[in-house]
Amino acid sequence: MNKSIVIIPSVRNPDVINAYLENAEKYDFPKDTLFFLIITEDFADKSAYKNRLKDYGVDGEVYGESERNIFLKENNIDKYSDLIPKRSHAETTFGLIYMAKNKEFRYGFFIDDDTMPENSFDYFGMHIKNLEFEGEIEEVSSDKNWVNVLYQNFKSHKLYPRGYPYSKTNETIKINKTFIKKGQVFVSQGLWTNIPDLDAVRILMDGDLNGQSKTRLHRDDFKNNFITARDNFQTICSMNLAFRREIIPAFYQFPMDDNPFGIGRFDDIWSGLVVKRVLDKMDGYIMNGAPLCIHNKAPRSTFKDLKAEAPGYESNEAFSDIIKDIQYENRFDKNKFLQLTELIARKLINDGRTEFIKYCGQYLNKYVDLMREIYIE
Repeated sequence: MNKSIVIIPSVRNPDVINAYLENAEKYDFPKDTLFFLIITEDFADKSAYKNRLKDYGVDGEVYGESERNIFLKENNIDKYSDLIPKRSHAETTFGLIYMAKNKEFRYGFFIDDDTMPENSFDYFGMHIKNLEFEGEIEEVSSDKNWVNVLYQNFKSHKLYPRGYPYSKTNETIKINKTFIKKGQVFVSQGLWTNIPDLDAVRILMDGDLNGQSKTRLHRDDFKNNFITARDNFQTICSMNLAFRREIIPAFYQFPMDDNPFGIGRFDDIWSGLVVKRVLDKMDGYIMNGAPLCIHNKAPRSTFKDLKAEAPGYESNEAFSDIIKDIQYENRFDKNKFLQLTELIARKLINDGRTEFIKYCGQYLNKYVDLMREIYIE
């Protein structure tokens, strides 16, 4: 039986467990195939999360910083503890480490605690169906080699998601039909209604100082699922995401917030760029669209987000250009995901146009070393 690990970073909202498990019950999704890994902090009410899991009779663990440190030490990998930044969304890297060590998990889910599923979709079932998809699907590309995942109703809302480079806007979209085989979809990115995932500059341009944006997204903004063509980049937001086990070695969530540069909010964006480039070389795809989630982002200072993002904007403009040219080397390493990720890490270190990119390349390279120690096929 294929099992899935559901990775949720949260310090404030145990109700997120209820929302997704009620969806599973509605669609008779087998809850005994789910393992919930709640990544939290020592100051949070861990018992609240444990009690929700107990109430629904599902398997899971709650890991604060103390529990994470114990896990790393017990598995003799505490020398890699700095790969997990403190008090950061990128602590989700711990979920990847946990999954890498446990080969029973065939699929992984990333869910943010300010979301809930659109209940007209079988959330877990549809994501897994996407990952096992075979058939004809729309394939999207652009003349800038970047695809806006919100392209389907762009004329109405004019939105670009968080992480989309400003130099790649005003693109011309091209849509073709293509046939993909079962096993070629490695990532299923569910998109979001209500509050869009935007960067701080775009939120300010929308006239919102509460970190949310005034423009909202609706179900009719999303028409059908699609894949992004090879050699085209896209943004990945980890608030509503499913993935196959194989991509773990390429999916490091970059060290945000807890770094000497004071930069945040690019962890899932850059990990998505690495995965997309690796999948391009592996004849793999990312599927985007449904199942949708409802994004109920809590109000917060747009200026605070801007302070975290602004020093990283220059790096974000360069990141995809740096890694677009990597050549596969026929080396001894049997795991091509690891090998390709190592090549990308070297590119970031050697060709990085900013010190922060080089810094992130060093961390990605260390993550590759960790995966060589612990990843189980």
